[in-house]
Amino acid sequence: MIHYGKVIAWAATGDLGKADTERDLHHAAAKTIPPTRKDFPNLITDVLKISDAMLDGKIEYRRGDYDKAFEILRRAVRADDALRYTEPWGWMVPTRHAYAALMLEQGHVEKSSQEDLGLEGSLTRAHQHPNNVWALRGYHECLTCLGHEPEARIIKQALD
Repeated sequence: MIHYGKVIAWAATGDLGKADTERDLHHAAAKTIPPTRKDFPNLITDVLKISDAMLDGKIEYRRGDYDKAFEILRRAVRADDALRYTEPWGWMVPTRHAYAALMLEQGHVEKSSQEDLGLEGSLTRAHQHPNNVWALRGYHECLTCLGHEPEARIIKQALD
């Protein structure tokens, strides 16, 4: 996970060479984990599917290959959704936050924050993050961009 954090940092600062190097180190470290190792009830290999996709998606985004980045980040969301419930969560950073923020940054208004908040009922309760400030912010921005002012005002009250 140290390599994961470094990849995210290097990618965010634009040093993709160092991000690629750390990603390789992350993958090499992941290969040393026995396939039966668990963070009960989830296999570590299933958790690593999320980190791998997050790393690849963030790097491709910073490279400017947005279509590929969003495809990979959607894979991270699906892998995160597939984890079984546990406390603490098997993956601590909700994947929809990164996906939704980067989509919005590119002018694509998607309501993945709405899913994250549990407002549409597609996720199990364990995968919902009601009143999460980042999801509220993203959903508010989406509603504002879409011109849905009455709904945006309601979400703004929760955000405030």
